[in-house]
Amino acid sequence: MKTLIYFQDADSIKTSGIGRAMAHQLQALKDVGVETTVDKKDTYDIAHINTYFGKSHRTLKLAKKRGVPVIVHGHSTYEDFRRSFKVWQLIEPFFDSNLKWMYSRADLIITPTPYSKKLIEGYGIAKKVIAISNGIDMASYAPNPEDVKAFREKFGLKEDEKFVMGVGFPFERKGILDFFEVAKNFPDIKFFWFGHLARILTNEKIARAMKKRPKNVIMPGYCKGSLIHGAYQSAACMFFPSLEETEGIVVLEALASRCPLVVRDIGVYEGWVKDGYNAHVCKDNEGFTNAIRSLLEHGEDPKLLDNGYKTAEERDLKIIGQQLKAAYEELLNEKASAK
Repeated sequence: MKTLIYFQDADSIKTSGIGRAMAHQLQALKDVGVETTVDKKDTYDIAHINTYFGKSHRTLKLAKKRGVPVIVHGHSTYEDFRRSFKVWQLIEPFFDSNLKWMYSRADLIITPTPYSKKLIEGYGIAKKVIAISNGIDMASYAPNPEDVKAFREKFGLKEDEKFVMGVGFPFERKGILDFFEVAKNFPDIKFFWFGHLARILTNEKIARAMKKRPKNVIMPGYCKGSLIHGAYQSAACMFFPSLEETEGIVVLEALASRCPLVVRDIGVYEGWVKDGYNAHVCKDNEGFTNAIRSLLEHGEDPKLLDNGYKTAEERDLKIIGQQLKAAYEELLNEKASAK
């Protein structure tokens, strides 16, 4: 069995959640011995398409012409496109129609969570949808004092200085405005927001807010490798007030790093991110502020960190690889039986 893992213009999305999902898919499948290719001109038994426009359309059509079953990955929904890029309101009808075109032509849709599965099923597309997490490479987030040291030296933090972190594109949907508002309540604590978006894609409301952000909010742009690992491993908490997600890979990264987690109470977390069990799930800025203040003053309950780590472990790439392999095999068997 050989699978095409297709991401249109992969280099341009490598810093996004979808870009990390590509690396996760390739690694997960390698771990379980499934041969993969990223070349759509290659031969393959299944096409697993992860993007939705122009070249992705042509890749889907080519696979169908070859008689190859197609999986479309449900990374995106109508809901999580809103309040994102500049002029998203103008693009939304085109985006929605493209998404529906791709989903309606899939033989199978894989999406990261039961929540996003429910959303896609609600679009009236008569296709099978299954939930498989994007997964996390647990080994990459093992404790590493050198990473912590490198991060603190890079940003001039004292050894015992507490800070709060957030990760994501600077979208309104990611909750960056609330991140700024909550940071105002802690003027003596540094709040780091890791993530970058080209100015031409940033809407004016967010651009103005970033320019006028509180003095204690630091925006270093996109960070990877030892720097971001060092941040996760030494932050007082990961504060992620996103308003809509299909999963949230950064949430898994925080849990895998045993980093205290503060998130908004939204549908995607139902059943796996639980208030008082592995995270602090809050409804508003008052709740965020109280949770962060408690973590800064008292630290985290070790039981929550252990539970969070177990939650991430359940989504380790080796497990995700087995789930993807099983989905591929079932689809191939269904296609063979239908002939």
